[in-house]
Amino acid sequence: MKLIDLNRTGGIGANSHFLRLGDLSILVDCGMNPKLDGREATPNLAPLRGTALDLIIITHCHLDHIGSLPLAMRDHPNTPVIMTTSSRMLIERMLHNSASVMMRQKAEGDAPDMPLFTHDEVDRIAGRLTGLPFRHAKKFRGRKDEVEIIFHPAGHIAGAAGVELRHKHRQIFLTGDVLFEDQRILPGAKFPAGHFDTLIMETTRGNTERRTSHTRATEMERLVTSINDTIQREGSFLIPVFALGRMQELLTILHDARKFGKLVDCPIYASGLGMDLCDYFDEISRKTKHIQFTRHVIKDLKIRPMPRKFTPGEPPPQAGLYVLGSGMMVENTPSYGVAAGMLGHARNTIGFVGYCDPETPGGELLAAKPGDTFLFTKANVKTKIKARVERFELSGHADREDLLEFAIQAAPRSIVLTHGDQPARDWFTRELSLALPNAKIIDPTPGKEYLV
Repeated sequence: MKLIDLNRTGGIGANSHFLRLGDLSILVDCGMNPKLDGREATPNLAPLRGTALDLIIITHCHLDHIGSLPLAMRDHPNTPVIMTTSSRMLIERMLHNSASVMMRQKAEGDAPDMPLFTHDEVDRIAGRLTGLPFRHAKKFRGRKDEVEIIFHPAGHIAGAAGVELRHKHRQIFLTGDVLFEDQRILPGAKFPAGHFDTLIMETTRGNTERRTSHTRATEMERLVTSINDTIQREGSFLIPVFALGRMQELLTILHDARKFGKLVDCPIYASGLGMDLCDYFDEISRKTKHIQFTRHVIKDLKIRPMPRKFTPGEPPPQAGLYVLGSGMMVENTPSYGVAAGMLGHARNTIGFVGYCDPETPGGELLAAKPGDTFLFTKANVKTKIKARVERFELSGHADREDLLEFAIQAAPRSIVLTHGDQPARDWFTRELSLALPNAKIIDPTPGKEYLV
């Protein structure tokens, strides 16, 4: 098999891989880098030019995996696109939201080459998107060769899949983004045990050491305790979340805490795409039984939308709990604007519950120290860090130890590292080399072709 990492900058961003299996050409994911703008945020699709692309596989619907999909489909108008049934129920809504964001960026003058695609184009490509059930083997033929594809539950978010490829006598496995632990609304990954010839694996938490004293349950309890303490000090608590997956998980955790009398009575604010996706999660729960989520949590929690008169950089108009996107506190998002108004007041808390790229505002804030000066460039706010800034280990990505264990039992001849910062990849390179000395460990250079 030949492989090219199409992510222009490596790391985590516009995730996309081009695979050649015999005469079959396959694109796996086609994301958009949330830290960049315009064409620079997209994968480098140049290696696909002049290629008859046989198939596009989508592992899940986070925008760093699907945000540039319409561009690839535009260049390859006859190529089918497959994903899990749950992802098929989500993908159009996610792409339409991306188109809306790009239109707004163009209107604000921040991105002259936007939009990269339109709502009309999303509607036109919808008929080429196909959902397949988990563990259902599907064969696809090229001119000569044939590949069998099986999606396996990957945890992470609704619809996320590990992808098993069977080509002749070779077995290849792509983990996608994976979490082996059960979440409140979603079971952990159920990957096949045993040997694979090639393993393509995410490395997101490779630089994060597992803290044995903390479990997912104790982290939930610690979060609720911190919220209660903040509200009782007449402060506000901000939880930056990803709209897809994290929002619905956190609302369900808060619902459970309120139901059992563990969460203090306070107003809860949430709005935007994450709230809209609650309807989709409710439908997925009813139709596929793959997740456990009900829209009733919103009614029971008496969720309020963000006040319309709120000005980014100003203190929230009312003390309360704010569950807002984006999870990395990216510029021009609700969590960014609210954080800019909260950070300079000691009574407030900002609690991160997932991965933050070190180069995003969320990652920079987590690396800063109390008393440091922090600049919110887009909100035109410079303030000293007086609020508490906390991290709760509720990530949607697997601990590095769990991924390492899966890789070792698979005993592959080749391992390709993806979706991780360089320190994370370096940890996996070192540990895998020790545990599997005969395996070929590849940390791919973007744009370079590898034989794996």
